[in-house]
Amino acid sequence: MGALRTPREKWVEQGLRALAEGGVDAVRVEALAKALGVTKGGFYGYFADRDALLAEMLDTWERECVDDVLDRIEREGGDALDKVRLAGQLTFSSDRLLPIDLAVRDWARRDHAVAERLRRVDNRRMQLSRDAIGTFCTDPDEIEARALLAFCAAIGSHFLAADHPGRTRTEVLARAGDLILDR
Repeated sequence: MGALRTPREKWVEQGLRALAEGGVDAVRVEALAKALGVTKGGFYGYFADRDALLAEMLDTWERECVDDVLDRIEREGGDALDKVRLAGQLTFSSDRLLPIDLAVRDWARRDHAVAERLRRVDNRRMQLSRDAIGTFCTDPDEIEARALLAFCAAIGSHFLAADHPGRTRTEVLARAGDLILDR
C-alpha cells in the first residue's frame, strides 16, 4: 500500500486495529470516528452500515494474509519448503497480521459467515503446506498429518502458556518445524 490512504482505507485500517485490540465488539463507528479525529457522519459517505465495514475489513485481512503473502513468497523464491516457512513467518509472526488473525478466529466462533471465510483462508494456507510437504513425502495421510501439525504449531503456540526449560519458544518452534518438514 502507498503512503497516501483514502479516507475509506483509514476507516478499514482503524477497524482492523480495533478488531485486533478488542475483538469485533470493539469495532464501533463512534469509537472509530473518535480515534480518526473525524465525525461519525463521514463514515456513511463510504459505507452503508457497520456490516459493510466489517465485510471490507475481512476482504482486506484475506487479501493481506493470503494473496499478498503468496505474492511475496513467489517473489522471494526458494524451494517449496522455504516458501511455506516464509509464509508462516509472514502470517503468524507478524505484528500486524497475527493479532488480526487471532481476532478473526475468535469472531468466527460466533459468526457463521466469518467461520466460512476463515475456512476458505485456512484451506488455502493448508494447501501451501501440503504442496511443500508433498515435495519430499508421497504418503497422502502423512502429508495431511504433517500439514495439520505445522498449522497447529503456528496457531496454537500463541495460546500455549507452557515454559520450555533451557529453550525459548522460538527455538522450540523452529525445531518443531524442522521435525514436521524433515525430508
